[in-house]
Amino acid sequence: MSTILRVDNIETAYGASQVLFGIDFTIERGEVATLLGRNGMGKTTTVRSILALTPIKRGTVHFCDHRIDTLPTDRIARLGIAVVPEGRHIFPNLTVRENMVAFADNRSKTKDPWTLARVYQLFPRLQERADNMGNQLSGGEQQMLAIGRALMTNPHLLILDEATEGLSPLIREEIWNCLGQLREHGQTILVIDKYVERLLSLADRHTVIERGRVVWSGSSDQLHESPDIWHRYVGV
Repeated sequence: MSTILRVDNIETAYGASQVLFGIDFTIERGEVATLLGRNGMGKTTTVRSILALTPIKRGTVHFCDHRIDTLPTDRIARLGIAVVPEGRHIFPNLTVRENMVAFADNRSKTKDPWTLARVYQLFPRLQERADNMGNQLSGGEQQMLAIGRALMTNPHLLILDEATEGLSPLIREEIWNCLGQLREHGQTILVIDKYVERLLSLADRHTVIERGRVVWSGSSDQLHESPDIWHRYVGV
């Protein structure tokens, strides 16, 4: 495997309030990685820093052999990063189909790109609701749509911020199964979520953040053998 994302010692602040203090981690191509930690510890700010939505003060970010911390957000997205944001942010006045085709692209230049047909196969419910407006969907359906919309850009890296937040157990399991299928197809994924026990079987490696600093990193096997780590820093 080769490194697809490298975050080196980044520091980020909102005005005079510093949030990140030297965050370091890497993601290998084809890997599923996580950022873990309680709310307010810097996970979303780390994602925003990677995307240049919140400019970093120090450190560097490299993606697919490009230094991207000096680039604008739209340029970073076109290099092949797609985000399923916290809160989903789908377009309420577009249909399910229109939400997905609005930004469709083949950014990773794959020979087997994600299409509407493939996304519908992954999420049959979206095909059933194809002509419904975004604001007519349940929370779970909106999350499926947000994932499908991201996949339609055919990204090198898929980032999910609070992947199953607020979803019912049944829908949550459907999302986990979807991510498992994506992993089998070689999709590189970064997941932020609080369900550590479920992530242990899905992810290859984990980075735990506490108050803007990396306090632990390692494999799923290592994290499984250290439940005190996730009880202490994630609290579930």
